[in-house]
Amino acid sequence: MSGASGLIGSALLPALRADGHDLVRLVRREPAGADEIRWDPSADELDAAQLEGTDAIVNLSGENIGQRWTDARQREILESRTTTTGLLARTASALDPRPSVFVCASAIGAYGDRGNEILTEESELGSGFVADVARAWEAAADTAREAGVRVVHLRQGIVLADDGGALGRMRLPFKLGVGGRIGSGKQWFSWVGMEDIVGAYRRALSTDLSGPVNVTAPNPVTNEQFTKALGSALSRPTILPVPGFAIRMLFGDMGDEMLLSGQRVLPAKLLDAGFEFAAPTIDVGLERALAK
Repeated sequence: MSGASGLIGSALLPALRADGHDLVRLVRREPAGADEIRWDPSADELDAAQLEGTDAIVNLSGENIGQRWTDARQREILESRTTTTGLLARTASALDPRPSVFVCASAIGAYGDRGNEILTEESELGSGFVADVARAWEAAADTAREAGVRVVHLRQGIVLADDGGALGRMRLPFKLGVGGRIGSGKQWFSWVGMEDIVGAYRRALSTDLSGPVNVTAPNPVTNEQFTKALGSALSRPTILPVPGFAIRMLFGDMGDEMLLSGQRVLPAKLLDAGFEFAAPTIDVGLERALAK
């Protein structure tokens, strides 16, 4: 597993170990134990011999995208995803036997800003920086796919986790009563609870899912609906909207693509596979996230 110390990895790794899997973490420092392997994606360095006998690879690596974008930052965001995925894909394709599955994080930003259009895995990819990153990110796994490895791209929605991510950043201002909708509030907010994102990775590893898989709750909400639900969950008013021009001044293009735009995404493949969501609605999702 790469990216094991991140928001999702920190929850997924112990869950997979509890399932009985033996996990090895890829780290960029000297290994501190037998369950770690050093790699350096920027230098294209990974000792394939240390991965012999690996049944599955989970790739969660990627630079934080939720910050103001400069040209240098955009290169880091793109390359942190394509170099890691490409190196792991090439390594997987060269192993004998090859891993049975390569599960890679991706993002619903792949669809671009599509207004009220309902989006499933059958929908075309969109335009914009995040969509371009997602397109290149997923394509970087082609080497493994062409070698016969089952490749799954989990297009993740906004993860609700109290100790990090978007909700972690929003909780304090909302608790202080200064939270509110962003811009018009009409942009779609396709979210997922942490328990369900962990469950989706488990499902991807253990079943025949392949290709893009949307990992979002089956009931997306608009930003305005999310704002009201979060205010209600925290028993705080939500009367101070943040105007669009302020978002653009503070965050530039990142604000436009990630805060003032959105995607109305449905997890069609997971639902067809019989996946049962622990948090199917935003009220339940917030209740579970804020209880931790």
